[in-house]
Amino acid sequence: MHSTKKKRKIKISVIVPVFNEEKRIHNLKTLLEFVKNKQYIKELIVVNDGSIDRTKETLLNLQKISKFILVSYRKNRGKGWAIKKGVEIARGTHVVFIDVDLSTPPKMIGVLKKILHTKDILIGTRKNDKAILSQRQPKLRESMGKFFTSLSQTILSVYVSDFTCGFKCFSLKAAKHIFKKQQIKRWAFDSESLFLAQKYGYSIGEIPVEWKDAKGTKVRFPQDAISSFLDLLTIRINDLLGKY
Repeated sequence: MHSTKKKRKIKISVIVPVFNEEKRIHNLKTLLEFVKNKQYIKELIVVNDGSIDRTKETLLNLQKISKFILVSYRKNRGKGWAIKKGVEIARGTHVVFIDVDLSTPPKMIGVLKKILHTKDILIGTRKNDKAILSQRQPKLRESMGKFFTSLSQTILSVYVSDFTCGFKCFSLKAAKHIFKKQQIKRWAFDSESLFLAQKYGYSIGEIPVEWKDAKGTKVRFPQDAISSFLDLLTIRINDLLGKY
């Protein structure tokens, strides 16, 4: 079993994947204000996943007045691919993923920092009694999330309470190892990363989050539900074929 129980100096790389977010990219200012002067924040990495609106232009303008690393490429590849690209250049002791809609507020990074040494991987959960949900998802999306979690648990034998919360933290060692092996580029990448974490013996913990639903989801129903189910089966097949 891998372990990160020994305390060491924390330096967090924060990774934010974005795709066609010109209407919400202003949230980065809130995140940038939070990370400023935080000695435990190593860097902020924004990955532009082939946006075709004004996202890239807005990011370049923001970069002129704020300090962050921008990774950008032309073709949209999916959130999983964007996270992979961010992890490849991350230099902190840990990497934290957070969505640009800030459904999980930046202050949760400070809460997370206090328990980073306890596990190799910590994932945000909205299913814990201590989680604070100030605004829930529409019932259809909430039901989809529950169904996907149930499918992931059944197909992959990974028993965590919330696969799809966008707030997650990996030790750099775990992140580099897992995302190098990653095959799934879109929504089911969360489940794949946790499947690989379990396969490779990394310890996984959950942290109840403060969370609110944000409008403007990129999830499409039923297309993404079907593709995510097929991706879960693909993960099992990839494992049987020795791709991991």
